[in-house]
Amino acid sequence: MSRPVAIVQARMGSTRLPGKVLMPLAGRPALGHILDRLARCRSLAGIVVATTAGPADDAVERFCAENRVSCFRGSERDVLDRYYRAAVAHRADPVARVTGDCPVIDPAVVDEVVEGFLAGGFDVYGLAGEFPDGLDCTVYSLAALTAAWKEAALPSEREHVGPYLINRPERFRIGGLEKFSGLAHHRWTLDEPADYALLSAVYDELYAAGEIFSTADIVALLSRRPEIAALNAHIVPNEGYLKSLAEDARGLASPEEGR
Repeated sequence: MSRPVAIVQARMGSTRLPGKVLMPLAGRPALGHILDRLARCRSLAGIVVATTAGPADDAVERFCAENRVSCFRGSERDVLDRYYRAAVAHRADPVARVTGDCPVIDPAVVDEVVEGFLAGGFDVYGLAGEFPDGLDCTVYSLAALTAAWKEAALPSEREHVGPYLINRPERFRIGGLEKFSGLAHHRWTLDEPADYALLSAVYDELYAAGEIFSTADIVALLSRRPEIAALNAHIVPNEGYLKSLAEDARGLASPEEGR
C-alpha cells in the first residue's frame, strides 16, 4: 500500500544566502510557507523536514517542533543519505521531494505529480517541461531511492537526490508531467539575495493569511509588474548542481583526492 510523504530538504547553511529557509516572507519564515502549502495537498499522507545534524540547524528543528511538523536530522554533505534515512524513518513510499528553497511550491502541481507517479507505475516521476524554477517536485519509489543510496558514488550523486536515478533511464522507469510551456525563464527559487527580493515582492502583493495563491496568480502578477521578474533575471540557474559536476570531474582526474 502506498504512503506518499513529502520530504523537504531544508538547512540554514547556504553560501549565497545564509539562513534562507527561515528568512521572512510577508512576516512568516519561508519554510513555514512551504509547509503551509504542502498541507493543502490532498495526495500526501505526511510531511517531513530533513535537515542536518549541525548546530546551525537546531533552529530548523525548533521551528518544526513549534509547528508540529516531523523533523529528521542527518548528514550535511551526503544529502542522498539524509534523504533515504528520513524516508525509512517515516515509512515514506513513495517519496515526494521538495526543497527548502521553493516557498511558492504549488500544492495542485504536487498533487498532479504524485497522482501521475501512482497511476503510471514509475520509479521516478517529476514535473517536467518549461516550468518556473521553484515549482520543482519529484516523486521516487522507496526501492529506487534505496538503490541510489546503496550504489551512488560521485559527489553529484550524493550531494543531490536524483542524478543517480535520472542518469540511468535504461534501468529505472522515469516519467514527467509536462504541465507548463513557455515559463522556464521564470526563477521563483530562494538561493540569492535577488531571489529574496523577488519573492518578498510576490508575497507582499499576493499573500493573505489562510489562503494559497497559485502559479497562475504569480504569472499574472509578473505580467503586470515586469520589474519584479527582472529582479533576479541575471542569475545563472542550477549553480549548485554545476558545482557538484565539477567536483565529479576533479574526482575522476585525481582519485586520491576523492571523498
